[in-house]
Amino acid sequence: MDSREALASFVRSLHRDHAENAAAWGNADLGDFLEALAAWIDDAAGWYRNTGHDLPDNADWAFFARALSAATVYE
Repeated sequence: MDSREALASFVRSLHRDHAENAAAWGNADLGDFLEALAAWIDDAAGWYRNTGHDLPDNADWAFFARALSAATVYE
């Protein structure tokens, strides 16, 4: 992901996929999805290591946190 626009497009594609294929998602319920997201963030270093990549040093975690928080009220 190399831009804010690409991230927004990716999130929209997830939304479309959920609308069309929610039954195929292991975490289709919002609560389950958010719990899985937190678990993955906790284990991100392991996931990157297991896939032969380095956890990015320049990830803007604050931006992602603000986006998730804003989505609770943004229309």
